[in-house]
Amino acid sequence: MSAVPRVVAIGGGHGLAASLRAVRGYAGEVTAVVSVADDGGSTGRLRRATPRPAPGDLRKCLVALAGRPSALSRAMEHRFADGELAGHAFGNLLIAALEESEGDLVRALDEIGMLLGAVGRVLPATSVPVELRAEVSSGGQVHGQVAVAARADVERITLDPSDAPACPDAVRAILGADQVVLGPGSLFTSLLAATAVPGIARAMRDSPAPLVYVCNLRPQHGESEGYGVADHVRALARHGVDPDVVVHDPATMAPPAPGEVACAVVGAPVARPSGLAHDPDRLREVLAGLV
Repeated sequence: MSAVPRVVAIGGGHGLAASLRAVRGYAGEVTAVVSVADDGGSTGRLRRATPRPAPGDLRKCLVALAGRPSALSRAMEHRFADGELAGHAFGNLLIAALEESEGDLVRALDEIGMLLGAVGRVLPATSVPVELRAEVSSGGQVHGQVAVAARADVERITLDPSDAPACPDAVRAILGADQVVLGPGSLFTSLLAATAVPGIARAMRDSPAPLVYVCNLRPQHGESEGYGVADHVRALARHGVDPDVVVHDPATMAPPAPGEVACAVVGAPVARPSGLAHDPDRLREVLAGLV
């Protein structure tokens, strides 16, 4: 292990941003590997206009790793109120513009990271456009992240194309990590959407680093409705993802019964006082203790 740990955090959305704010407090090298299958809101409008990897979660992670608050970091999250741009986040437009002008999504993200003074790298799980698909217990398939998130009977998710190539830099980061953190976040539409890229899943299995799964504080309406900690772990296992450690807050979700999951289970108060989101400082203490 390096003197200062190399930590890779995988997932998407607000949950991954919370993990990054925690990880940056103890890691010497931070890499975010982000799902790009989102198709809602500003991201969805951009994707319908021109097929591209979803920029929205990439934007959130760049802001989470910004060196300090600045006019640019605030502008990244700014949403236009009027006219043809109404609803669009400036950061999404910036990512899309730089991706086109530079001809490469990773280069675009590195450029924005440099402007923000980011303390780590933000990388897409794949640099090609992908669509999320779900097999549901009631039969058939559901297509698209928004549609999948609304279902409470998801059995398995995949991507189209199923052979989407993993971002090479993301694979190298995972293989060279001292710790890999998965979550928190939407179980099927953020976390497993990232690990559904075959090269990312393979790198996670081959990495010598322990895989720490940060469980959501509560079941999510729709895709993980009624789930407990053990249900989350079983869903990961159905997709070939087997964490070494699960972190959860026993005040917000009951722990699994003894022997119900094969991995180590760490219960700790990692929620904010409201209980509605993870507290980055509390989460940092727990994750740092697991390196």
